[in-house]
Amino acid sequence: MKYAILLAAGKGTRMKTDLPKGAFPVNDRPMIIYSIEALQNSHFDKINVVVGHKKEVLIDILTGFNCDFSEQTELNGTAKAVESSKGTLEGLEGNTLILPVDMPLVTSNLINELVNYHEENKNDLTVLSTKIDNPFSYGRIIRDENGDFLAIKEELDTTIEEKKINEINSGVYVVDNKLLFKALSKVNNNNNKQEYYLTDIVSILKGEGKKVQAYIYSNSIETTGVNDLYTKSIVEKEIRNRINKELMLSGVNIINPDTVTIGSDVIIGQNCTIEPNTHITGGTVIGSGSRIGPNTELINATIGENVWIRHSIVSDSSVGNNTTVGPFSHLRNKTHIGEKNRVGNFVEFKNTTTGFNTKASHLSYLGDSNVGSSVNFGCGCITVNYDGKNKWHTEIGDNVFVGSNSNLIAPIKIEKDSFIAAGSTINKNVPEGALAIAREYQVTKPDYAQILRKRAELKSKQNNK
Repeated sequence: MKYAILLAAGKGTRMKTDLPKGAFPVNDRPMIIYSIEALQNSHFDKINVVVGHKKEVLIDILTGFNCDFSEQTELNGTAKAVESSKGTLEGLEGNTLILPVDMPLVTSNLINELVNYHEENKNDLTVLSTKIDNPFSYGRIIRDENGDFLAIKEELDTTIEEKKINEINSGVYVVDNKLLFKALSKVNNNNNKQEYYLTDIVSILKGEGKKVQAYIYSNSIETTGVNDLYTKSIVEKEIRNRINKELMLSGVNIINPDTVTIGSDVIIGQNCTIEPNTHITGGTVIGSGSRIGPNTELINATIGENVWIRHSIVSDSSVGNNTTVGPFSHLRNKTHIGEKNRVGNFVEFKNTTTGFNTKASHLSYLGDSNVGSSVNFGCGCITVNYDGKNKWHTEIGDNVFVGSNSNLIAPIKIEKDSFIAAGSTINKNVPEGALAIAREYQVTKPDYAQILRKRAELKSKQNNK
């Protein structure tokens, strides 16, 4: 049997946030999600998450994941954090992996390698170590002349020679579960910070003659701990690289991937092209053959096949097959654009549904509307949906032509096959097949412009006297 303890009780103090550290977003996901997924992919029999600061936030994030929770009521050290799992794990036969929550790059491959090494060597405790170029501030792995593990020394306790050691403690351990809780009961807080350090179990178990080793993991980037916003940026870059690489190998053409951010939960079909400076996050799904970008943001969007969206934003909305969007369009708040639509320059749709082959090509706003098929909006059309207090609905049937610079004052219904004359402000329902004109008649005064010029010249001469 094998178990896991995920240490997630800490605050995000150095992240400059009041969130618990595990809830801080890393590439559009709470940090803890990466750890819990890596653990679940490694098939542990029990996963216990240690929570503390704002525990309800993390418990809510992990709704639907198969894990238990224990609480560290006083944040007084990592040993006490692990010890809070007694109620779930104490007395069970098997080995326990201990993992900090701030390592979002950890993979199931790393976890499995470490657990297998521990079991194959019949260790009582295995410390995961790695080698890095700049080991400053990390605990060093001390070995004897034969290369056997001796101890972990914190930065403040190292000699000048020991400071040169570049093998560090990652903070990840595998330990015999029964021995773990016996050793934890012997940890004290006789140190400068008066905290109970988990690293003390190393000397405790070695002192009891138990077999303790350190396993060096070659890919040090996976053990990177996110302790501040700068380190977060390094980790996010690696996550983006992983996602982009996987997508490109699966048939997605990403142009200049260093400028493209794609969230971990995004799904993109084959033969898609993602242009530079594009951000795709949330639960976005993109159908095959679509082209997204450049300079485009998709958030929780559902995009059909063979869609082209450029220089635009789509959030919490969907776009049907063979539709073009942009440049400079904004689709938001549960907008659903039908197939073969054209949403053009500087057009905004909000909470609006369209049918097949509908077009709004320039400078228009459609809010809280239900629009049929083969509807054409001229330049500058607006659904006037807000009266200062309430939002009102607009209903537009199939084959309607809305002339340029028209205002449709909701609530209103424009029935199918009707025409709205350009420049109209419509505040009454329009019946099927009708032509609606709501504007003043044009008055033309011959030679009036010349009369105005002469008046202006005369006035100028009088002012100059």
